[in-house]
Amino acid sequence: MERVGIVLISHSSKIAEGLKELISQVITEVPVEAAGGTEENEIGTSIEKILESIHRADCGKGVMLFYDIGSAKMNAEIAIEMAESIEVMISEAPLVEGAYVGAVESGMAKSLQEVNNAVEKAF
Repeated sequence: MERVGIVLISHSSKIAEGLKELISQVITEVPVEAAGGTEENEIGTSIEKILESIHRADCGKGVMLFYDIGSAKMNAEIAIEMAESIEVMISEAPLVEGAYVGAVESGMAKSLQEVNNAVEKAF
């Protein structure tokens, strides 16, 4: 069954990977991808990493992005423009709590809009 994919964008690869591990231990059927750090795994974000994560997380039902601070949102917006054929939404919810709720809602086979609505309602 198709699920909404989740992409975790953080300035730290360790934060993104740790959050992916946390969510994936509880919610196994939802594609969750980490896009943390720069291309060299330094502190920062990478448009290319975000775009690659969007493609990996996409199962045909759309992808929801969660981000932490600063330029993460700007780079997420640029990556969305480059992911032309994939429906993608950015959540304004807190990274950890929002992504967890998003994954739970996705696990119930909800649409991208339904997942976004549930996350917005929670925060």
